[in-house]
Amino acid sequence: MRTIRIVIFGLIFLLSAHSFYGQNRWSAEFRPGLNFPTEDLGDANLEIGHGFEVAVAYRFMPHLSGYAGWGWNQFKTKTSLFEQENTNFEETGYTFGLQFIHPIDESSLSYLIRGGAIYNHIKIEDNAEDITSDTDHGFGWQISAGLEIKLDDKWSLRPELRYRSLSLDKEIGSNTIDLDLNYVAIGVGISRIF
Repeated sequence: MRTIRIVIFGLIFLLSAHSFYGQNRWSAEFRPGLNFPTEDLGDANLEIGHGFEVAVAYRFMPHLSGYAGWGWNQFKTKTSLFEQENTNFEETGYTFGLQFIHPIDESSLSYLIRGGAIYNHIKIEDNAEDITSDTDHGFGWQISAGLEIKLDDKWSLRPELRYRSLSLDKEIGSNTIDLDLNYVAIGVGISRIF
């Protein structure tokens, strides 16, 4: 239920962000996607995950923008660090960086390159979605590439391939466990210029 509320909030934000006028310099984007882990998280064998991100961007040069946003990603596993079954790992937090969007010839297509930082934490939940453990926020990084497909003067679709990396420590008793969450994400964002 919480996930549905977050998605609805993201869509309302995207559609009502008309207050960000500024000569088409502002844009808002909602990007759902699938996440493919590149390695286990501690002793947990992660399954394919899903999530979304909501972001705003400000274009300060003809093809270069700064962006900032918030995202939520979930991964399930049949085993966990704490020998519990069917555990969920949720990565939530903030993202910011630079994006470069450049037209391809005279077409409605542009290529898109992004690079930046993430400031996220990882929550570990049981089957009842009760939080059993939580890390502090920490910095990671992400890079991505994709296309921007203009639908009209304001709206665009943005299929994108992204790599994210986040390394955090979690203290359990007298032990410290390294949690390295690395994954490839495939998503299609919908963007609106203001």
